[in-house]
Amino acid sequence: MKKRSVRSAAVAVVAAALTLCIAIPESHAASASEIDGKVNAALKRFREEVPGGSTFLNKAVGVLVFPEVVKVGFIFGGEYGEGALRVDGRTVDYYSSASLSVGFQAGFQAKTVILVFLERGALGDFMSSPGWEAGIDGSVAVVEWGAGKDVTTTEYNEPIVGFVFNNVGLMANINLEGSKYTKIVR
Repeated sequence: MKKRSVRSAAVAVVAAALTLCIAIPESHAASASEIDGKVNAALKRFREEVPGGSTFLNKAVGVLVFPEVVKVGFIFGGEYGEGALRVDGRTVDYYSSASLSVGFQAGFQAKTVILVFLERGALGDFMSSPGWEAGIDGSVAVVEWGAGKDVTTTEYNEPIVGFVFNNVGLMANINLEGSKYTKIVR
């Protein structure tokens, strides 16, 4: 009987944690102007820190920017962030990014995610989808970064290229598969 109550308590804790991961973003939803301000700052950082970043962004047909994706986890984890899709330098829509994970994990992490669309077909597919999932609805080439490497000198085999930053800089060995992007109203 004791095993059953421990299991029930564990399920209750996980359910509460996941509820918080879902409820907190909704209760602290940013306004359109707040999101746009943070997107501007994230793009500025990209241009300043990534060699060739400005030239690379000028080749893009669209850029989806999530200035702050927060991940919280203890065995089960969830992450959420809000961002904006820019086409021709203007915000055309706002999106949320969300994913759930299971495995050894504990703690809190914040990151910035920038998805650069290099082909109009990929951008059109993304924009017409009611909920686009990386790895299922489209592939994203996540940039592996090396010191002194210029982003414009690398060949990308996918029509969407992803960059992930933390407070230290570009992150390596990051996988965006399973992240779901959904249009939101702001």
